[in-house]
Amino acid sequence: MLDVRVVGGSRMRPLLRLMMALTVGAVALLAGDPETGGWLRLAGAQQGLVSIKVAPVTRAEAASRLPLQIQVGPQDALAKNSFIRIRGLPATVALSEGHAIAPGAWAVPLAALPGLGLILPVGVEGPSEVAISLVSVEGAVLAEAKTTLIVTPAPARARAVSPEPPSSAVPVVVAPKLSPAERERALGLHAKGLEQLERGNVFAARKFFERAAEAGLAQGAVAAAGTYDPDELAKLRVVGLQPDIEAARKWYEKARELGAVEAGERLRRLGSR
Repeated sequence: MLDVRVVGGSRMRPLLRLMMALTVGAVALLAGDPETGGWLRLAGAQQGLVSIKVAPVTRAEAASRLPLQIQVGPQDALAKNSFIRIRGLPATVALSEGHAIAPGAWAVPLAALPGLGLILPVGVEGPSEVAISLVSVEGAVLAEAKTTLIVTPAPARARAVSPEPPSSAVPVVVAPKLSPAERERALGLHAKGLEQLERGNVFAARKFFERAAEAGLAQGAVAAAGTYDPDELAKLRVVGLQPDIEAARKWYEKARELGAVEAGERLRRLGSR
């Protein structure tokens, strides 16, 4: 007769040890095979190694532009095609690189970080908690950091009084002051435009941006011009939509009238075409 105690006791222990050894070996092989999941082990290693460095507090003035210094490394640990996602910006604040993916949220290629800057329009002020994430092409967050953006109102510019200013003097443009209700409405139109842009519907986004600009929102005019600007359309990788330099110039002029500091630079860029 079969001795159950022997099978369940002394003979089972070597069998269990063998099964455990085979299981550990299979897991090791799976982790080392790039076609079956080795990338999971690598991703875990990268998440532990990669870090984002950014100042804990970023101070800026409205109606200005300043560099946003973000360092990601080490370079040899970065996942292929990963990018930086920035969330928590005021809805009217723009970045010099990347593209908007939602109100207050931007995606920025790693290669564009050295030239990254904040573009702050007239009227924005106060603190904002900004989250900066390194995101893989699969959508996994590999590293994260935060900075507090503190925007103060633009100081009044002192001007010398002259009884007869020269005719060549550049006129000072005073942006119209929106009431809280008007600003909220314009921001809502701008946000709807960003939503349409995220879905790839540039034509619908353009209409919302134009309405926001007509309501007096400088960033709405900049965004509307961007839907005609060949350089901005190229960043969006739009297919089948033709740029219109004259229309872009018209809306950039409108943006400059409304106080958008980046409008002048974009007009100079268009002028070189």
